[in-house]
Amino acid sequence: MALAGISLLSLGLYPFLGVSFFPRTDPGQFVINLKAPSGTRVELTEDYVKKVEQIIRGVVPPSELQIIVSNIGITTDFSAIYTPNSAPHTAFVQVSLKENHKVGSYEYMRRVREQLSEKLPQLSTYFQSGQRQQPRRGLQHRYEACSTRAQLQDVNDVLIPQDIDYPALELDVDREKAGLLGLSQKEIVDNVVTALTSNGMIAPNYWIDPKSGNPYMLTVQYPEDAVKTVTDLKQIPLRGVKSSEPTFLDTVVKVKTIPSPTEVDHYQLFRVVDVYVSPKKEDLRTVTNQVDDIIKKTQIPEGVRVNLRGSVEGMRSSFRSFGVGLILSVVLVYLILVAQFASWEDPFIILLAIPPGLAGVLLFLLATGTTLNVMSLMGVVMMVGIVVSNSILIVEFARHLHHDGKPVQEAVSLASRMRLRPILMTSLATVLGMIPMAIGAEPGSEQYAPLARAIIGGLLVSVVITVYLVPAVYLIVHGKGEQQAQGVPS
Repeated sequence: MALAGISLLSLGLYPFLGVSFFPRTDPGQFVINLKAPSGTRVELTEDYVKKVEQIIRGVVPPSELQIIVSNIGITTDFSAIYTPNSAPHTAFVQVSLKENHKVGSYEYMRRVREQLSEKLPQLSTYFQSGQRQQPRRGLQHRYEACSTRAQLQDVNDVLIPQDIDYPALELDVDREKAGLLGLSQKEIVDNVVTALTSNGMIAPNYWIDPKSGNPYMLTVQYPEDAVKTVTDLKQIPLRGVKSSEPTFLDTVVKVKTIPSPTEVDHYQLFRVVDVYVSPKKEDLRTVTNQVDDIIKKTQIPEGVRVNLRGSVEGMRSSFRSFGVGLILSVVLVYLILVAQFASWEDPFIILLAIPPGLAGVLLFLLATGTTLNVMSLMGVVMMVGIVVSNSILIVEFARHLHHDGKPVQEAVSLASRMRLRPILMTSLATVLGMIPMAIGAEPGSEQYAPLARAIIGGLLVSVVITVYLVPAVYLIVHGKGEQQAQGVPS
């Protein structure tokens, strides 16, 4: 009973165990998302990126650095949807390491992060290993609500890609003047867009080469150096369908400077502001608990809701599915054993080997600094199957000896001695076979190390406790029945 109590107490170590979705592996590369102060010209952003590249080359030696690829700013066309950049002051730097690098990607990320925070504190960085329709006041409230949630501990980086203070120009159309000149708001905007970024988004035209048959898009726009100042912008000529003579933009439009969002994102038609959080360690539960605590304590503005997505959402869903699946599998095994043994007690005795195995998993994962993740949960499923089969060997042979006429105590003792060797051989072979996987010395093998460690820890503890716990419980249950059958008071 003391062994059973120790096993149950060991299950109390779960709150001290780190939890993650998948184990962290070394990808051999990393990406740095950069944000300069809002409004920075693309030329200055390029200078910042050059300094970042110099810092990377100073941290990563040439013998381990393969290539650095940087992407700066955006272009105002369809290509903008394929880049995480949202404005000229944003960029991202991709760093690829050579195959046989000795220092891991996460260690290099830590070193580069420290150098950037020391030498370029004006840059906002985020490391990773792979509308104007709404009033600005409302948008500001939503941004502040999300910014509050970014004040977390145990995180390396926090990124809010949607800036709301980027300098922009607002065109306030005087509808009365525009109507007198035969111009509509749409025609005014179309003229401005065509002058600045071509008419490709408004009225795309295609020309087909008569020789090759290849189509080519034809667009019209001003030369890039034609509009450099606000004065040049105001002098853009406007012409409408109903207007007889062209007129200048400043005749019907008031231009003023305003802060604006760099990008407007939606999720299922809802306007969203994203807060990306990069944990310092593999453990996601600690950061998730901090986020949940901040959400509970924060007074969320009306019309705003906060949802956790990404790895946390997948982790919680997977863990819930695993918990339900494990319970159903244990119940199914119990019902099958009931049919096989024609008994309600013996299958329960057999399943007593599972709690010590679970305690062993928690102890071994905690001792090796491994998180509880999808891979270690798969190891738990495999471990449960092995320890149940070991327990069946003892209970089934003890039943056989007891039915042959041997007393319960003698049958249990003999069954434990006879089945100890095959149990030890099976468990030892499994543990020895899992050791190379548990070490995770090869590149990428750390992905499967938690699976092997869960199996090893569960078997080591379960085998030691099962060979004492299962026979003892079998003797208590059936010994009491034998004494009652013989008329001996219990």
